[in-house]
Amino acid sequence: MSGNRPTRKARAIGINHVALEVGDIDEALAFYGGFLEFEIARRSENAAFIYFGDQFINFSRGRRQAPDDDRHFGIAVDDKGLVRRTLEEMGVELLGGRFLDFLDPWGNRVEITTYTNIQFTKADHVLRGMGLGHLRKTDQAVEELRKKDMAPP
Repeated sequence: MSGNRPTRKARAIGINHVALEVGDIDEALAFYGGFLEFEIARRSENAAFIYFGDQFINFSRGRRQAPDDDRHFGIAVDDKGLVRRTLEEMGVELLGGRFLDFLDPWGNRVEITTYTNIQFTKADHVLRGMGLGHLRKTDQAVEELRKKDMAPP
């Protein structure tokens, strides 16, 4: 790129949503609803929006590409072990490695992580609104945040 570059850039604050292409909206809601609690905000034959507090996934009908290998998105949950057991009961093949990764029926790679173990932090009022006000970060997660001067008080 050449030319004049702006001296100031917008700062990314976070991920508001992820858009996933799926083969069928009803099947996507049933699949993801098999292991996650969420609110369906809007739904049509071609799209659905499921909310996790202040963030959402937009399911869009029309997956045409091959399954994902490394490209993925992560969902932070309150109980990763419960998700693992539920996925196994659902017959979902878990991918090898140190993470809880799997492909949804359309080849979207998903990684499940435990909210308390990672830096990603929801505001206290959002957690309370989600009925998760009891969650507390691990010492390691707090230390990672502290190094960035972002630790909770």
